[in-house]
Amino acid sequence: MPNQSSSIGVRGTIGYIALEYGVGSEVSIHGDLYSYGILVLEMITGKRPTDSLFEEGLDLHTYARMALPDQITEIVDSKLGQEAEATIVNRQRSQINIIMDCLASIIKIGVACSMELPQDRMLMSTVLKDLDLIKKTLERNRANN
Repeated sequence: MPNQSSSIGVRGTIGYIALEYGVGSEVSIHGDLYSYGILVLEMITGKRPTDSLFEEGLDLHTYARMALPDQITEIVDSKLGQEAEATIVNRQRSQINIIMDCLASIIKIGVACSMELPQDRMLMSTVLKDLDLIKKTLERNRANN
């Protein structure tokens, strides 16, 4: 049998693929975490990582990170914001703050997962714990209505 060689290249969509793959790093769970973080940020902001807003050094990760903690209402997708407003119209201020804190926590997860260096990214076990805490917080908030 003749010698056969194979080369497997990393494929992905620009903006979602981990930065380290561009310099030949091995595929790893850290790359998956990066993609997950970018996807989370896209869902919350309604902005794609290839949006024309992200030029000259600004990217989705930086855009979201700069909004934390006090300017998240400025980056939340208007459709999501309208839905949230409709949901919280008759709620007390403390309940609105809980919802906004949960949104900020989700953005923090997206930012932590999409850090530039793989070793700086949030572990998936921590992501799951944080998401479970957010879910429980929202469930308690809903039950208190």
